[in-house]
Amino acid sequence: MIIAIDGPAASGKSTVAKAVARRLGVRHLDTGAMYRAVAWLALEGEVPLGDAVVLTALAEANPVTFEYEEGEAIATSVRIAGRDVTAEIRYPVVDANVSAVAAVPGVRAALVCQQRILAEARDMVAEGRDIGTVVFPSAEVKVFLTASPEERARRRRIDLANQGHEVGQDEVQQRLEKRDTHDSTREASPLEAAADAEILDTTGLSVEQVVDEIVRRAEAAR
Repeated sequence: MIIAIDGPAASGKSTVAKAVARRLGVRHLDTGAMYRAVAWLALEGEVPLGDAVVLTALAEANPVTFEYEEGEAIATSVRIAGRDVTAEIRYPVVDANVSAVAAVPGVRAALVCQQRILAEARDMVAEGRDIGTVVFPSAEVKVFLTASPEERARRRRIDLANQGHEVGQDEVQQRLEKRDTHDSTREASPLEAAADAEILDTTGLSVEQVVDEIVRRAEAAR
C-alpha cells in the first residue's frame, strides 16, 4: 500500500507523514529531501541553477539514498555523492534554491524513477508535492494537506530556529509565498491536489487528529 501525502511547504507533511509511518509500521519516504539533496550538490559544486542539462546529468549520476535502522520507519540519514547531507539540505540557502532545481523536468524524471524504485514491493508513506498526481497516481490513499499562510510561516520559523537559523516571520512567509507560486506554476509536475485526494486543512488541528484521519483511511483501504 502507498499512502501519498502532498501539500505545500510547512503544511505539516513531514510531521504527519512520519507519524503515520510509525503508527502503521511502514517506511517513510521524504521525496522533498531528494530534491533538496540535488540542490545542495548543485550549490556545493557551483553548478548554474539555470543549466537544466547539467542539473539533469547531476541528478541522474548521483542517486539519493536513505539509511534506515533495522525495523525503523524513519530514515536516519540522507546521502548523495557519498556524503551524508541530512543537516545541510535543511539550510536556508537550500530552501531558497530548491524550487529552481525541482522545476527542471529532467531532474524530476530522474528522481521520480528513483522514488518508484525505493517503493517497489513495500508499503510506504510517501510525502511531497506530486506524489498522488505523478509519482504514485494509483496510491490507495491520497491526502493533500494545507494550512493558512500565517500558520505555515510560524511552523517553518520554528523549524529553522531549532536548526539554529533565526529568520523573521515576515521573511519566512514571503519565502513560502514565493515558493508556492513557483511550485504551482511550473510546467513539470506542478503542485496541485490529485482529483481523488482528500483535502485536509491542518490549521488548528493537532498532529494526532490529522494522523488519526489518515490512518483511518489507510485501514479502510486495506
